[in-house]
Amino acid sequence: MEQIRTLTKMLEHASKVGPMTISVACAADADVLEAVEAARKKGVAKAFLTGDADKIALVAEKIGVNPADYDIVDEKSGEAAAAMAAVELVSSGKAQILMKGMLHTDNFLRAVLNKEKGLRSGGVISHVYFHEIEGYDRIIFVTDGAFVPYPDLSAKAKIIDNAAKFARAFGVENPKVAVLGAVEVVNPDMAPTIDAAALAQMSRRGQIKGCVVDGPFALDNAVSELSAKHKGIVSEVAGRADILLVPDIEAGNILAKSIVYFARNKTAGVVLGAKAPIILVSRADSAETKMYSIAASVVWAAYRKNK
Repeated sequence: MEQIRTLTKMLEHASKVGPMTISVACAADADVLEAVEAARKKGVAKAFLTGDADKIALVAEKIGVNPADYDIVDEKSGEAAAAMAAVELVSSGKAQILMKGMLHTDNFLRAVLNKEKGLRSGGVISHVYFHEIEGYDRIIFVTDGAFVPYPDLSAKAKIIDNAAKFARAFGVENPKVAVLGAVEVVNPDMAPTIDAAALAQMSRRGQIKGCVVDGPFALDNAVSELSAKHKGIVSEVAGRADILLVPDIEAGNILAKSIVYFARNKTAGVVLGAKAPIILVSRADSAETKMYSIAASVVWAAYRKNK
């Protein structure tokens, strides 16, 4: 498979491997419905819409979406019940992808992690942002800036594994993973640099497979070959990273949102490591971002199905 280097190309690929069915929890939201409708029209996805059917229909009609084009699951008992209904559609196999609509994240995740009908897989569930940034010849993946707050060494290795598998679904055959810190040298007083060195050694010894991991790197020498050259860093990853592993959720969230607001970019995100792809979007995300997240989930689900 040829490497996908832009989100436009990703969308084209999603239309080829789709459509797949998504289950939207609490779907009475204009941006969410606009994204779902755009995905439907492009042949990327079909959808179940859960929540108050009257509210969903009202929002849909206001933005020119025909409710008859969707399977609406009427659940008026509240957002927790609607979230559980959406999750059950995925766990039962009626839908392949779960998407968060207009509800509180804690109610959504409570349904996802439900022991009986949820989407736990037994591994670490993590989030990846992926960015098409003007001036770069590839998509940059950033993990984890939204799900795992303060991962230890073991969790970081599993987060890398999740992100590397996702990158391979984009045709990145052997993703280069840069483990980020504030500096590019190992400093015993800076825990992220110790973890980075351990993860790099784990990669060299085959404990982390399907990617090349190195670090620690500061951001500049992870993505700029010129910066890496100036600092004398010799590494297959230096300046050419596909995946940026951040030390904690604060760093990841700030980095991802800095890209969104300070650069010309297209950005989306997906939750990995569950039984099915999960689209966990922010209310501030645009309909376009939500649509790209749907498309990426379809690409990811198709890749998993064929493995």
